[in-house]
Amino acid sequence: MENAINNIVLMISDVLYRPWFVPLLLLAGGLYFTIRTRFMQISMFKDSLKVVAEKPKSENGISSFGALMVSTASRVGTGNIIGVATAIILGGAGSIFWMWLTAILGGASAFVESTLAQIYKKNSDGSSYGGPAYYMRDAIKLKGVGKVLGVFFSIIIIFTYAVGYNMLAAYNLQSTFSAFSFYNQNSPKVIGVILAIAFGAIVIGGAKRLSDVTKILVPVMGVIYVGVALVVILMNIKNVPHMFHLILANAFDFKAIFGGFTGSCIMFGVKRGLYSNEAGMGSAPNAAATADVSHPVKQGLVQMLSVFIDTLLICSTTAFLCLITNVDPQKYVNGDAANAAGYVQAAIHSTLGNFGPIFIAVSMFFFAFTTLIGNYSYCEGCLAFVLKRDLKRQEALVFRCIAIVLIYVGAVSQADLVWNMADMAQGFMVITNMPVILVLGGTAVRCLNDYRKQKHAGLDPHFIASDIGIHDETDFWK
Repeated sequence: MENAINNIVLMISDVLYRPWFVPLLLLAGGLYFTIRTRFMQISMFKDSLKVVAEKPKSENGISSFGALMVSTASRVGTGNIIGVATAIILGGAGSIFWMWLTAILGGASAFVESTLAQIYKKNSDGSSYGGPAYYMRDAIKLKGVGKVLGVFFSIIIIFTYAVGYNMLAAYNLQSTFSAFSFYNQNSPKVIGVILAIAFGAIVIGGAKRLSDVTKILVPVMGVIYVGVALVVILMNIKNVPHMFHLILANAFDFKAIFGGFTGSCIMFGVKRGLYSNEAGMGSAPNAAATADVSHPVKQGLVQMLSVFIDTLLICSTTAFLCLITNVDPQKYVNGDAANAAGYVQAAIHSTLGNFGPIFIAVSMFFFAFTTLIGNYSYCEGCLAFVLKRDLKRQEALVFRCIAIVLIYVGAVSQADLVWNMADMAQGFMVITNMPVILVLGGTAVRCLNDYRKQKHAGLDPHFIASDIGIHDETDFWK
């Protein structure tokens, strides 16, 4: 049964990731926004660091930093470790270059989609919510099209995060323990049960304190992870020139790339870069819409920064940790899949001994668990959008129980199935959201110009929708 499902999923995924489809939308779309925003990833990087520290406008509002933490909780996860290692094993060292390029260009896409989410966010007793479904519904003027797109996109988000990403996070977490002697054929089931129960304690039991603790621990673990990896890099510093040679030589081996594009370094760089930073997918705007800021551009800049933190910092950390050692990634090819956890643990073990695999397992636990919660946080709001009302108590309970079961299913599934499912799901998000923000991107650009104009005048930018030609009713920005 699993093999039959995987074959169907893989067939759809192969179509989505042909050069002219998802890769073209992401790279060409990101380049287009980079040019239209006048390379704001570079010119406004300092601004993004400043606005992330700003306090919310109202006392009970969510700050830019708070919204950044929600989106980062979803972005920073198993993809930063297992996803990067998978790309190196199956796509080669050159996939890291294309992952970097996807992130750099994707920063502009992340800015546009998050700024649009801020402009069209909704009011709920003084707090705000929103996301792509709302700017699709409210900003697309073709009769009925926006509503249909909003509903379709909400369903795709639920499928991507509750099914694709959470099943994959569960699998990646349990696979990390395969390096230890106690791991056997029953271990995935045991780990899956434990993980499902812990997840259920959050989403059903209301264990808010535990959720709050993980939100604090993950940034701390991120800093510790980068620090430990830096130690590995310094201990292998003589290999740095060879490492960069591997990345660049493989990245531009076009004969090999176009001889088998679906398995090339470009394709794995795009897939794993997207899985990690989510730029252009339309997920982070759901968190961006909750921020209480004086100008939509401020939160757009913050989400652009989140892409850089995720890919250029944490993903690069994993890539350098693996490639700077002498561990051969080809030894970890397992059919059409990759033993990515084994590769990372072998790489860190080669320098730090037995401490290394234990550290990776602990890091994966915190990253994966918070990713599960962050991913799920997007789903109930999208389901409410589809139903056009809040969920009833019984409905929410059933939905949460299904989400819990999927955690267990992911833990015991095959590696190729969970990866292909996630790739397919995120591909559907891209082909829905990217065309929409390409159409609506002019609004975000005008908003950016308004922000720059006020900054140039020495003001703290405050936004009024009518100033950039938006005369539709908005819950904010009047």
